Amino acid sequence: MQRVHNFSAGPATLPLEVLQQARDELTDWNGSGMSVMEMSHRGRHFMAIAARAEQDLRDLLAIPPNYKVLFLQGGAHTQFAMIPLNLLRGRASADYLDTGDWSLKAIGEARRLGGVRVVASSAANRYTTIPPQAGWETDAQAAYFHYTPNETIRGVEFHQVPVLANAGIPLVADMSSNILSRPVDVSRFGLIYAGAQKNIGPAGLTLVIVREDLIGQARAGTPTMLDYATFADSDSMYNTPPTYTWYMAGLVFQWLKQQGGLAVMAGRNQRKSARLYAAIDDSDGFYRCPVAAACRSWMNVTFTLADASLEPVFLQQAEAAGLSGLKGHRLVGGMRASLYNAMPEAGVDALIDFMADFRHRHG
Repeated sequence: MQRVHNFSAGPATLPLEVLQQARDELTDWNGSGMSVMEMSHRGRHFMAIAARAEQDLRDLLAIPPNYKVLFLQGGAHTQFAMIPLNLLRGRASADYLDTGDWSLKAIGEARRLGGVRVVASSAANRYTTIPPQAGWETDAQAAYFHYTPNETIRGVEFHQVPVLANAGIPLVADMSSNILSRPVDVSRFGLIYAGAQKNIGPAGLTLVIVREDLIGQARAGTPTMLDYATFADSDSMYNTPPTYTWYMAGLVFQWLKQQGGLAVMAGRNQRKSARLYAAIDDSDGFYRCPVAAACRSWMNVTFTLADASLEPVFLQQAEAAGLSGLKGHRLVGGMRASLYNAMPEAGVDALIDFMADFRHRHG
């Protein structure tokens, strides 16, 4: 079997070494005589898997001891509701920055549950840039400030963590698509959340890293399963968690440590994206990236062809060449190459070579 280079935005490619280890352990984990997917989540075998996964994640991100790590279900969509339910804490509203489609989803859900102030938006620029912070209209009394560090659909990414005028306002970040792609100072955040299916593992798991003082103040009437305290108090074992996805995430964390950690991954990810953006920018307009250069994503490189009629041909021939998942999101069209941690540099080079050949044949 010849594996393709999978550029899908999620579920996304996984490290081959992780898949091979999971294959080898599928029917018998560590001499237990059973698969991880058959284990009791409260049994000693899975408890050991869970503990190691959390510790490896804490090591990778240098998570301070006053933060809880929660392994949940429901994806980022559920977090869009859990965050206001838990973090509004009786305040009138929270601040949200609108930089794209995932920001808008978070804003829309939060508005159902409390006050929302949109401090700035890049909608007028078709979400191809980030609003300059000097123009953000923040509220000194906001319950928290929410932003999306990487917008997977349009390919816009923050390359610095925002510094808020009121340092006491918890910073909340949807890191679903760029968590673990580089080091991050967790202590600057009140809460970080991330769906697993891009940089962590298979779909089905959602990570939440939350400062302990923000737990236990959920709005009256919050369902048990939407209260962070429920999971903080039970080590994420209140109900049956997504055990196999948790195990797979743990294998990815081990793989990241074996690669040298997040500083090594950051260098690799920056190189991959820089080479691909250079190929686009140096194509004399044959390929075009609509995103402003200062906020182009390392994780999701979006581009179009000057001749839009060639795009279906490009995608068909790329697929035939073993370059899968390049079709852009249905909202924007074009192409999108997702370069998560598990995408090897050789995969990016193969895409660049194909793009050069396609341009030679059709330019």
